[in-house]
Amino acid sequence: MSLTGLVRPLFANRWRELEKHNNEGEQLQREVLARLVQKAQDTEYGRKHLFCATTNYEDFVRNNPINTYEELKGDIDRMRQGESDVLWPGRVKWYAKSSGTTNDKSKFIPVSPDGLKRVHYKGGADVVTFYLRNNPQSRMFDGKGLILGGSHAPNYNLPGSLVGDLSAILIENINPVVNLVRVPKKQTALLSDFEIKRDRIAREAMNKNVTNLSGVPSWMLSVLNRVMEISGKTHLEEVWPNLEVFFHGGVAFTPYREQYEKLITSPNMHYMETYNASEGFFGIQDDPNDKSMLLMLDYDVFYEFQEMGTDTIVPLWGVEKGKNYAMLISTSCGLWRYMIGDTVKFTSTNPYKFIISGRTKSFINAFGEELIVDNAEQGLKYACEKTGAQVLEYTAAPVFMDQNAKCRHQWLIEFSKAPESIEAFADILDRKLQELNSDYEAKRYKDITLQHLEIIAARPNLFNDWLKAKGKLGGQHKVPRLSNSREHIDQLLEMQKEKE
Repeated sequence: MSLTGLVRPLFANRWRELEKHNNEGEQLQREVLARLVQKAQDTEYGRKHLFCATTNYEDFVRNNPINTYEELKGDIDRMRQGESDVLWPGRVKWYAKSSGTTNDKSKFIPVSPDGLKRVHYKGGADVVTFYLRNNPQSRMFDGKGLILGGSHAPNYNLPGSLVGDLSAILIENINPVVNLVRVPKKQTALLSDFEIKRDRIAREAMNKNVTNLSGVPSWMLSVLNRVMEISGKTHLEEVWPNLEVFFHGGVAFTPYREQYEKLITSPNMHYMETYNASEGFFGIQDDPNDKSMLLMLDYDVFYEFQEMGTDTIVPLWGVEKGKNYAMLISTSCGLWRYMIGDTVKFTSTNPYKFIISGRTKSFINAFGEELIVDNAEQGLKYACEKTGAQVLEYTAAPVFMDQNAKCRHQWLIEFSKAPESIEAFADILDRKLQELNSDYEAKRYKDITLQHLEIIAARPNLFNDWLKAKGKLGGQHKVPRLSNSREHIDQLLEMQKEKE
């Protein structure tokens, strides 16, 4: 029997537990809230917000404010200095460093031992549970997994306390047995210089039997392209004939799918999306034929949802399909009613399944058009299908008024395969966005409020050069997609001009 065959039964009991997601979502979430409040009632935050008197969701809402990072950063900094029992019991030694997608200032998200075990690692195990259920012929454990990670550094020079990318924290704390079935070696995985790390990963992994990949699509693609350069092969399955799945997350996969499918032509290749962030592990694509993800309800994460454009906040059992919600979380890492910054839309409420629709701050609403990332991704996918183009990276922002008093959206796109006509691509994208978004369509009416969008083709590697200049190359750093501000796009355009 193969190693995968021996391991598979270990995941069977968990699959039976996961069936509760089909019709017991509210009960699961009420149990999570009770567990979190009970465990944290003797913390400083718990005492201040009357956790000892909290017996239900209504009590919790009445006694606890909505928090962004700004409200919690003072407490988090004290935790980083070594204080115990502040937001979560005990001393938290690990902090996931995140810049978000629209703010350059670093955020330090606490990662407690409970959070590691009952959120992040539980999510990773469930990804495998679903994959093995959906693919009974899988042999993924008969080879090795190529797992991309970031790096970490000392936290205020406190012994045993570190800050870094979440992926680095997970690699540093992972069960040593897992290291037997993964590449690259730990020292390589935690290198801080992505360009050096990329080359070493490619060389270390190239001659191994890699069966599965895990990471952010953009950075993984960079590593895979390096593997192809070194190997001289045409397709990735010539290097790794037993490769069968890519577990991806961090950024939308849509702009990268066609490039992966050209690189990996094997009909046995699978792609599985996950929703894991510095703040927690939230969703898994449990059905390969459904692009939405199952919201994971029995981890140490209690969810609430604010309907965009309103002050209405509801628990899970109050959500409706099709509405755009900002997500709030309370977790065993000490985040309480925390506005994570992502927006979601539910495609089903039995079970609770959703898509990531964008960011609360990653949208363009300069003229009332309410353009969100989900619109942008769908529009670009359609334009690529119609023109044969391939988009590698992009960002967009408003031009508030040019010398002719015209307002428009300006898109800076790095193509891995450019369309024959940028103007035709722009026209298709503009029409599709109007079809997808009625507010955008209304503002585009007869060019009165908003003129036809503009596309500028970025030079090769512009976005990587920009991230490198900011010290954000590799790891979990992302290019901001949509913004009401021109800060990022102007920096990129200035870099583009310097090389011309």
